[in-house]
Amino acid sequence: MKRMIFMWIVSLLLMSAHQPSIATEALRIASIYALSGQIGVSQRNSVMGVRCGVESVNREGGVLGKPIELIEIDNLGSPIGSKQAAEKAVALGVTAIIGLAWSSHALAAAPIAQQAGIPLITNISTHPSITEIGDYIFRACFSDRFAGRVMAAFVRNDLKAETVAIAQDLSSSYSMGLADIFEKQFRQEGGRIIDRISYKQPIENFDKIVDAVVKANADVLFIPGYDESATIIRKARQKGLKSIPIGGDGWNFGEFFRRADGKASGAYFWTHYVTHSGSAQALRFESECPQILQGQSMVPGAALGYDAARLLADAIRRAGSTDRKAIRDALAATRDFEGATGRISFEEGSRDPQKPLAIMQIQGDEAVLVKSYHP
Repeated sequence: MKRMIFMWIVSLLLMSAHQPSIATEALRIASIYALSGQIGVSQRNSVMGVRCGVESVNREGGVLGKPIELIEIDNLGSPIGSKQAAEKAVALGVTAIIGLAWSSHALAAAPIAQQAGIPLITNISTHPSITEIGDYIFRACFSDRFAGRVMAAFVRNDLKAETVAIAQDLSSSYSMGLADIFEKQFRQEGGRIIDRISYKQPIENFDKIVDAVVKANADVLFIPGYDESATIIRKARQKGLKSIPIGGDGWNFGEFFRRADGKASGAYFWTHYVTHSGSAQALRFESECPQILQGQSMVPGAALGYDAARLLADAIRRAGSTDRKAIRDALAATRDFEGATGRISFEEGSRDPQKPLAIMQIQGDEAVLVKSYHP
């Protein structure tokens, strides 16, 4: 009888030894980006930044004694793909979502996360309407509302421009929204918008757009686009463009400089992150993620992805729980979180962080810091 009891106790011990410890069960976080195709190439830095941020957190022991398991979901570079990716994340029961590097993608996915009560942090989608979708939707970057106003004031007061022509992409929520914000602020500053030239991606023939922006002959040409902006500038300058080109955070990727082929020198744009800025967290990002920085001087998507991952981990620790509502509340209460891209705080009732913006000027194949703005 004693032997039977002994064997029973041993078998229980062996069974429990093979059961996963609750303390080490992974915390599942979804990362949603374009992982394939040409758009996947442009979003690669964001993908790698989130990965690096999660690896950084896991090296510190994870959160609440749990490692983070990053589940990467391909949104196929489209709004409908983003909606479906968010639905997949919900079905997988993730604790939170990071990602959606384009505003049109975030606008499609955010309602799904909001309805499911899953905190979502977009690293670099800037359209103002994204965080207005609901109280579970946050961003690690500043919004176009702040950036468009700052750039309009810079163009009017620093560049002394009186007239601006805008070339906008009708297929992009980012481009259209930013054009509206900039125009409103520039008019308030006393400037004139003399033309709004529209195009739609993918562009097969740039001639019509190029001829229109050259003919406008404004002091400044504002192109709130992505890599296609570089092609417009290059071809327009070849046809005699005299306007100073300016753009937004969609410009600062390696592909933009490749397409510009040296013809964008003198143009201005804004960004979220300046490499080698010297801050402790920027240095930490650069030391922990050297594979991202190789051969690249402009990696705002990566730095913001890294910040988004670490910000989420910080909120979970402060919440002391993996409950989604508790994490949402902790995110909303964030004050003075030190990130690679600057200090992040969310004011009462806002999920758009208060943080610095950098205006850069293209000089040859490099971008040089001209001015920093702090809200």
